[in-house]
Amino acid sequence: MSAHGHDPDQTVVRLANRIGEFFAVFPDREEAIEGVANHIRKFWEPRMRRQLYAHLDGPAAGAGLSELVLAAVSARRAMLRPEA
Repeated sequence: MSAHGHDPDQTVVRLANRIGEFFAVFPDREEAIEGVANHIRKFWEPRMRRQLYAHLDGPAAGAGLSELVLAAVSARRAMLRPEA
């Protein structure tokens, strides 16, 4: 964490979980997963997606991400992969 108290990983986790909360009420789980993935693909810039996958693949292993978000970013990884 920086001197200003801003932890980029926690910001990405918080934002992703807010998306997950919105789609969690969908009765169809596949529709919810697709909704989370589509939102991240459409509205998150590549830098944010890279940061999300660094959090998922790194030592934190996705700590703090909701189960729905974890399912969505795992199942739709190919479509969410940011361009280099």
